[in-house]
Amino acid sequence: MVETVIKVENLGKRYRIGEKEKYLTMRDKLAGIAKAPFRKRSKKEFIWALKDVSFEVKRGEVVGIIGPNGAGKTTLLKIHSRITEPTTGKVTLKGRVASLLEVGTGFHPELTGRENIYLNGSILGMTRKEINRKFSEIVEFSGVEKFLDTPVKRYSSGMYVRLAFAVAAHLDPEILIVDEVLAVGDAEFQQKCLGKMRDVAKGGRTVIFVSHNMGAISSLCHRCMQVNEGSIVKIGLPNIIIQNYNKLKVNKENLGEMVFKNKIFNQAINVMAIRTLNKNNVITSGFKSDDEIIIEIEFILKTSIKYLRIGYDLKSSDETLILRTFHNDIKEMKIQTGVINKIRSYIPKNILNTGIYYLDLNIGVHKKGWLVHNLRTLSFHVVLNSINPRYIITKRPGVIVPMLKWKNITI
Repeated sequence: MVETVIKVENLGKRYRIGEKEKYLTMRDKLAGIAKAPFRKRSKKEFIWALKDVSFEVKRGEVVGIIGPNGAGKTTLLKIHSRITEPTTGKVTLKGRVASLLEVGTGFHPELTGRENIYLNGSILGMTRKEINRKFSEIVEFSGVEKFLDTPVKRYSSGMYVRLAFAVAAHLDPEILIVDEVLAVGDAEFQQKCLGKMRDVAKGGRTVIFVSHNMGAISSLCHRCMQVNEGSIVKIGLPNIIIQNYNKLKVNKENLGEMVFKNKIFNQAINVMAIRTLNKNNVITSGFKSDDEIIIEIEFILKTSIKYLRIGYDLKSSDETLILRTFHNDIKEMKIQTGVINKIRSYIPKNILNTGIYYLDLNIGVHKKGWLVHNLRTLSFHVVLNSINPRYIITKRPGVIVPMLKWKNITI
């Protein structure tokens, strides 16, 4: 039987709204006691960041945690890392824990990168001999060798996170806890981090990973936990939990239309709205697999712009780029200035698989630059039409499921 290394029982964390921890002298405390009977008592307001959370993690598991901002994800990790004490319940951990909850957690800004490696190693319970053995790997992975003897307060955020992750991942923790810090690094470094976490898990150690990157959660994790408003919504296989989470996001975020009120993107163009419509010109965020999907962008062009390109990126739920399109891909389209323009693109039916999709708005001037780039706007979902196309009764593998033309040429 695989050993349980993390056991969370009825965990709860309550905060008082607006309360800050104060550090007082003895004189201040005595004065406060004397004034207490005469002090007007304010009404206390509390908020539960976590409520009755219970789960277990086995040795060698990689468990992802997803949820909206403010759901309680980071609070949960802070309790695991012994940074915050729970209000109710308890967490039992078996093994040494290394945490990376924010850029440079546990680093002393006045110390150099070299000194902070040894400091963090000591905090994790490593001997100097053990740190020496791993030192060259840490430095090579981080890519900050040139600045190793520079105080880390002079590091960029990217350098900070590189070194912090390298230390946390290389000092042989039995349990590695990682919050959404990988967003600070570049794409190449993010891939290195994900690869390292896979290596950590293959070595029989345990990883708890919080991320908004659904692709990383899907590819890295054995199980996934969805949290919302301090409680666990569902635990299961990553793809199922991600799909459930994205459905909730679609329902909450939009009903097929985003209107930009008083938002100026650029002095030359003002986008007013973007919407998804069905073949009956009805605004909706839900489509069947055999529906044509209409994307409409409404805007005012204030001055004429040569080589203007208006379009969007279509992405799947794991942020995979499916396509990028612009209004003049096939031929030039006349855009009037000073009036409301409405332009449409048409995603063919029987092309998108079952799932959640995102639209990121792109407006630019060809070979000159972006006016609006990768602006997340709408999401919509596609469900299977069980009648048409033929034979597809469950989700077919692949991001797209086009009905391709086939022909028998042997006859």
